[in-house]
Amino acid sequence: MASTSKVDPPGEDGVEEEELERFDDFTIASSWERFISEIEAVCRQWIADGPKNLLEKGAMQLESSQNLYRVKFELKYALKTYCMEYFFETDSAVKIPEWTSPVHDLQLCFGVKEFLVIAPQSASGVVLDAPEASKLLSAVAIALTNCCSLLAAFVPVHDPSRKAFIGIQNMGTIFTRRFEADRIGSQVPVKLMHLEGLYELFVSKFAYSSLDLVSYHFKVHLRMKSTYRTFSHDDDEDDDYASAQGLNPQDIDGMGSPRVDSHSRAQWDDDCPWSEWYSAEDPIKGVELIATWPERMVENSPEMEELENTSPHEAEKWVMLPVISPNLDSSGGNRIGFASQLLLLIHALDISFNAQFVEDFVSAENIAPNKLTSSMVVPPPTVLDRVLKDLFQGSQVQGFAKEEYKYSRGIKGAPVGSLFSQFSLHSLWVGNCNIRAIAVLWVEFTREVRWCWEESQPLPKVQVNGSIDLATCLVNQKLQMLAICIERKCELNEDFQDCLGSNDQPHAQKKVAEDGPLRNDTASTKVSSSESDRIHDSSPTAHGSSQKYEKIASSSIMKQHLKSSDNLRRGSAGVVGSMKLLKTYQSMHAPYTQDPPLMTEDMHEERLQAVEAFGDSFNFSAQLERDVLASDMSAFKAANPDAVFEDFIRWHSPGDWINDETEDKAAASVGSSSLKEDWPPRGQLSKRMSEQGNLWRKIWNDAPALPAYEQKPLLDPNREGEKILHYLETLQPHQLLEQMVCTAFKAAADTLNMTNHGGLKQMTTKMEQLYNTMSSTLKPLQTNRLSKGSDTIEDLKRLSTVFEHVEKLLTLAASLHRKFSNAPRLSESIFADYYEFYLPKMGTGAGSGDVKHQEFDKKQQVKMKEREVVSNLFKPPTANQKWRKVISMGNLLNGHEPTMREIVFTTHEAITPAATSRLELGMETYRMYIAGTSNDLRVALSVTSCD
Repeated sequence: MASTSKVDPPGEDGVEEEELERFDDFTIASSWERFISEIEAVCRQWIADGPKNLLEKGAMQLESSQNLYRVKFELKYALKTYCMEYFFETDSAVKIPEWTSPVHDLQLCFGVKEFLVIAPQSASGVVLDAPEASKLLSAVAIALTNCCSLLAAFVPVHDPSRKAFIGIQNMGTIFTRRFEADRIGSQVPVKLMHLEGLYELFVSKFAYSSLDLVSYHFKVHLRMKSTYRTFSHDDDEDDDYASAQGLNPQDIDGMGSPRVDSHSRAQWDDDCPWSEWYSAEDPIKGVELIATWPERMVENSPEMEELENTSPHEAEKWVMLPVISPNLDSSGGNRIGFASQLLLLIHALDISFNAQFVEDFVSAENIAPNKLTSSMVVPPPTVLDRVLKDLFQGSQVQGFAKEEYKYSRGIKGAPVGSLFSQFSLHSLWVGNCNIRAIAVLWVEFTREVRWCWEESQPLPKVQVNGSIDLATCLVNQKLQMLAICIERKCELNEDFQDCLGSNDQPHAQKKVAEDGPLRNDTASTKVSSSESDRIHDSSPTAHGSSQKYEKIASSSIMKQHLKSSDNLRRGSAGVVGSMKLLKTYQSMHAPYTQDPPLMTEDMHEERLQAVEAFGDSFNFSAQLERDVLASDMSAFKAANPDAVFEDFIRWHSPGDWINDETEDKAAASVGSSSLKEDWPPRGQLSKRMSEQGNLWRKIWNDAPALPAYEQKPLLDPNREGEKILHYLETLQPHQLLEQMVCTAFKAAADTLNMTNHGGLKQMTTKMEQLYNTMSSTLKPLQTNRLSKGSDTIEDLKRLSTVFEHVEKLLTLAASLHRKFSNAPRLSESIFADYYEFYLPKMGTGAGSGDVKHQEFDKKQQVKMKEREVVSNLFKPPTANQKWRKVISMGNLLNGHEPTMREIVFTTHEAITPAATSRLELGMETYRMYIAGTSNDLRVALSVTSCD
């Protein structure tokens, strides 16, 4: 201990100031020794805490390894600040994986498990001065020796791009391992591109320089791993394609397609159901294959040359990693597909409440300034013409498959492939799906529909089977009914022309059913050949009920000698079992009747509202059905000239005829000979039918006896057709957009559901869940309960996000199925792993940054029988590809050189230290890790010596 003092010369005032005494502790002689002491204290604390306590104190897990953690501490020495990091594993019994699992770079290079790294806190993070690096490493080594620790210590040196390190490890009291790693980033010597030269590089580290390394034998252990990767489209492939097609390479865009015609080059998804609307980016950009050779003993250079010529198929193990496109799990909204366009359609629906008519959106002047954006452009006439041509080409259909789209039946939209469904899907891509583009397209669409009506041209892509599918949206129902009206209108026109050309023919012509149960005693008349007289029968049954018949034939004439009453009978479809007419005891005949008039959903609702307004009045119900009743009564009278009102009730509404049960039982016990004597049977009309002023009886009295083919049609096609066109042309924008949203979601989902993905269970379940979510979310639109500012808009946006996730997964499933159709286990395993990886992101909306971005890195082991499928993915390279021109490494896979070749050379020797007689058997004395390609080489050497 010492003290110092300082005396200043006396000033003018004569006051002397004496410094305070200061004491220095010289038990630590220098700052370097204090630096070592501080390192030692930190290391002792880390060793004492152990992995469990270090984790509790906030140790960080490394992303590159699942079992490696890190803690750090800042140190100061000579005006510099250093950061010392301790890398440790929680399970000390686990060995260091060499190839299969991701490990830290230093673990892979030097074969260590736990280690320290000390580096300056600077921009480069490396020690550029060699003496400083040696001194820093010595300080750590002394501190670890004082702690009796066997940890390896490393210091980064040289330029950061070289990834160079020096290191040291105390192996005990006798042995020490020294480490050194460096990298050549360019101009790799040709000799070091081949296994023979790398082998000689390793041997030169311990053999005498005078030895002939080629002829001399050394027992060197070798482990090798080669990584291959398929290449996506690059500039050279575009040049090949341009040359094959006779194009200039400048005419090829960045995606490898001609700028003029993007469809001339085949895409991976050309046979996928969505390819009609867009081309999706292949989610699998390539395949990374890791081939691992078994460990072997090498004794000379020729053996290395032989190994370099072996095929990767001879490798012991294949591990594959699919290279997934970063756009697949990104949330930036840059991916184009159904989901992105559906979101734009939802924005258009939100704006649609600002106008009363669709035409108001055609002009930008009618759109609110805050809603008007630069993207609201009107498509050019050529685009509109192309879309309309595609929409109105084709023919009518009889029906759409229901089993294939059974999950979407709960969504009230037009069937996929129908006219309105195609219109809705086209709207997604026209003018970037803005409200103005949709309005212009709808106006042109209604004009084309009116032209079909006025020119009596059939509506294409519309189901025509004589009925209206009320499970679809109202626009589709209207189009169905309009198609039927056009058909009936054409039939009436043909019938009118036939009448003009056959005035000398009898007016009334008898039709005979193709498959109906006609009697032989029907009236003698000619059969009409007009298709406009198609009527549907009521085929007789044992209980007197009737069924509609299919179609009446047009070429049969029946002439027979009949009873006088039968000479007046017309339009009979046959007798009704054993039923007799009450007055004449003649067989009752079922007539051919007209189909009831078709009605769309809004017509049914109007009728239902009228019934509710007037109560359950029987006469009011009859008034609504007056035309149908009158038609059926007229046909019944024509088929049964001697019939009375009670006979019609017994046939048409058996429940309104009450038989006397006593008489029925008596009649059953008496022979058939007495039936006529007991005729007519004792019975009566029901109370509602026998009331005074019953409307049914009044209609009966007024109805003339006319067969169905002579009656006025119940459906007036001209009137109903004009009403439908008026509805389409005056439809409010929000009502149109609501039906378009439902139809577009349904059609898009049904289109994606047709994708062949090999029956992946997760994908099938996800599609079912999507349909259920769509059905519940779209229900407010189906019931017309949507209003401006409704929360349903936000629900629809969330639905589009869910749709996007499912669409991405389905695209991946389709790509996997195409690439691994002959190796279904690989396809299923890869998709299952990616599904688990992607599942946490499915609850986040687009643009959400809550989920940390990670890359999919789950590898799959390739079985021997699957190797051929994987190797076929490596297409032989073309001559123009740049990477093909510089091949200088062996072990080619279909012409592909390894993108990375990793080798570990080791020697194991029995060492007997001079200070002891103990023999160390099999100690790893030299180890060299080599990783590189033809343009890059990294070498890491560790040497064990006896100090």
